[in-house]
Formats: sequence, C-alpha cells, structure tokens
Amino acid sequence: MERVLLVGANLNDGEDYQASLEELGALAKACDMEVAGSVCQTIETVHKAFYIGTGKVEEVKALALEYDVDVIIFDNSLSPMQMRNLQEKLEKPILDRSALILEIFADRARSREAKLQVETARLQYMLPRLVGLHAALSRQGGASGAMSNRGAGEKKLELDRRVLERRLTELRRELKEVGDERNTQRKRRARSGLPRVALVGYTNAGKSTLLNAMLDCYGADEAEEEKRVLEKDMLFATLDTTVRRIEPEGHHAFLLSDTVGFIHKLPHHLVDAFRSTLDEAKEADLLIQVVDYSDPHYKEQIAVTNRTLKELGAEGVPMLYVYNKADLVSVDALPGHFGADENRTACLPVVAKERDRSEGDAIYLSAKKRIGLEELLALIEDALAGGYVECTLLIPYADGRAVSYLNENAVVYETQYAEDGVRMRVNCKREDYGYYEKYLQKS
Repeated sequence: MERVLLVGANLNDGEDYQASLEELGALAKACDMEVAGSVCQTIETVHKAFYIGTGKVEEVKALALEYDVDVIIFDNSLSPMQMRNLQEKLEKPILDRSALILEIFADRARSREAKLQVETARLQYMLPRLVGLHAALSRQGGASGAMSNRGAGEKKLELDRRVLERRLTELRRELKEVGDERNTQRKRRARSGLPRVALVGYTNAGKSTLLNAMLDCYGADEAEEEKRVLEKDMLFATLDTTVRRIEPEGHHAFLLSDTVGFIHKLPHHLVDAFRSTLDEAKEADLLIQVVDYSDPHYKEQIAVTNRTLKELGAEGVPMLYVYNKADLVSVDALPGHFGADENRTACLPVVAKERDRSEGDAIYLSAKKRIGLEELLALIEDALAGGYVECTLLIPYADGRAVSYLNENAVVYETQYAEDGVRMRVNCKREDYGYYEKYLQKS
C-alpha cells in the first residue's frame, strides 16, 4: 500500500479547506492509499510555478522524507507547469485532486461505457501534461516511410501527443456509438409511458442504498440479486447508471435510475465524458437529491450537486430532497418538533412540505434501515400527479384489450361487470385518458 502526503492551500476564499483536505484523505483511502500526514499553507494567491510558496515546497520535501511517503497529493488541480516543477523539486510522484479522482474512476469502471468515458477523461487530462512525464525528450533518429520527411527526427513528446490524440478520436467514435445505443434505450423507455425518476447527489450519500431499498420493497421482480446494485460506505463505489422498474402495489409504476455521484472539484473532463450517462438526470420527470444528513458539510454538498446539475442543463427538473442517514443525528437537528426515543434519536420519517422549505419538498429518512420509504413513495406520487387523471370508464365487452391494458398500466380502484360493459374506476396516465375518453362514464 502506497503511503501519501496530502498538501492543501487555504486561499481565504470562504471554502472550508480543512474539510476539503479531509475529503482528499477519503479519496486517497478509496484508492487503497495510506495517508501518512498532511500539510496546509495559508496564501492569498497560488504560486504560478509551484502552487504553494517555495519555502513550503522545501517543508513538504522534508516531510515526505520524514514520513517516507511514495506519493504527494495536492488538493487542487495543478497546471502542467506546476506539476513539472513540483516533480523536479520534490523528487516524488505528484498527483493532484483531479488525477486522484480519475484513478478511482479507472479502478471502479465496470461497464464498457464507463471504461470508455474514464479513459477519455484521463487522456484529456494527460494531453496538456505530457511535458515532464519523460525524464528526457531526446530527438529520435530519422525514420523511413511516412516519417522519412521529418528530417533529423521528432521529439518523443510529439509522438506521444499524436498517439493520445489518435486514441481520443477512436474513443470519441466509440462513445458516440454507445451514446446512440443509450439514446435508443432512453427513447424505448419513454415510449413505455412510465415516469422517469433519477437519483442524484453527492458521492456516498446513499443513492445505491435507496435504490436497493426501493427495489426490495417495491421492485417488479422482487429484487432479484442481479437487479441490485453495489452499496458500500465508500466514495464512488458505483459509476454505472442503473435503471430499475419500481412497481408498488396500488400505486403507479415508475422507472428509477441511479446516477454517478458528484464531488467538490469534480474534474470537468469527467463531467464532459460522463455527459451522455448523466443525461438521465436531464431527461427525468423528477429528480430525487439524496443528501447525507449526518455529514456536517451537507449544505455545501447540496450546493455542489445543484451547480453540477445546472452545468448539465437539469436545473429545471422538479426535485425532491431526501435527507438520508437521519437516524444518525439527534432529534434536535431535525426541523420543528418531533418525537424522540430515550437516546434523543429522531422518530423517523419526517416530511417537510414546500411551504416550510424554500427549495422544495423534503423527507428525512434512513434508506439503510428501510425507514420512510412509504412516505417517500407518497411524495413521489404527489410530484408526478400532474401526469395522471382519475376517472370512471365504461368499456364495451368488445374492447377487452382496453380492460387488459388498464389493468397493467393504471391503478384500478374498482371494477364492475355490468350489462353494457366493464365499469372501471382508475387513475391513468393523461395520454391514456385522452385515448379512452370516449368510454368516460357520465355522472
């Protein structure tokens, strides 16, 4: 296991640099690294050549020797020049926050699409940083064939850049093909008429746990093992977008998707590469932002998520807030006055309607303990209610297909077999109501 030294900077810009440094340590541990120590410098502006001051560079070098570390990780994105200068000065491999996140994504990618997206992001990150990756940039000798007109030769740097650019072109072509396949799947799901609900939020907030909980309680296939997604107390445990059908008895079915988590200072290369995957959020009828309410920095995490959603063009999609892990906090941390047990733990779930909150409806629950799912389901149904109509239809016996369709695709409250047809009181999709309006039972 590699030992690492973390280096941060306090720029007095209002950001909680200590929390950011702690999160960097969690990222390092997620990458199977051991944090040997950390150091931070308070500066007004970053040093153009070294990011931190030259005196602090010497201190970091001494600490790296003292702690016997293998890698030094900076809690921000470093420019190619800063990366090269620090590598030469510190004589240790250097990673910045972006590179560390890319390492984690590369290790966790499982599907073909995720692997292509991560490789694309890594190459885009590497391309401007090729300078300094080689100890020497000696010129190559003359070559024959296509390179014979290059005279004395060409720098290895230029060759590497050409190789990366060629690979990036191939990756973009493959990603377009995969993206087209995903769009086809998305259109097929849209034709099903089922509402689409997407889970979004900060990494490790509990999105996968909530998906599994909904699948266990309301899944169409009774949560077969292969339908479940990996849930683990770890940053970026899952990267692949998963879509599952949720079919609660007596309620409308909907499609629930689990998307990749966000994080502070998420590399823009990753956002660009995962854009086709994250379009699940933009195309959704409803977003559920899952928040780790037990994290003292949950408000900042909400802000990061909202900024990323805005960047994706999904800020206009209706949203519910799910404050997860609320069983881990004191009842005093919850809004208003609610019951509590002898340990002052909140009696969940707690639902806060929009009139009490400026940002929208919210629920405080525990996905891991399966507490609050029924109340969440009610909130989801309320949010999607605009797409449904309750009505009574009298369907002729000759149109048995309509009866069968409504039994499968609507919530049927009552069915009566009369002389002139089947009388059904249903809650159906608005477009279905338009189609079957001819059978509307007059009052």
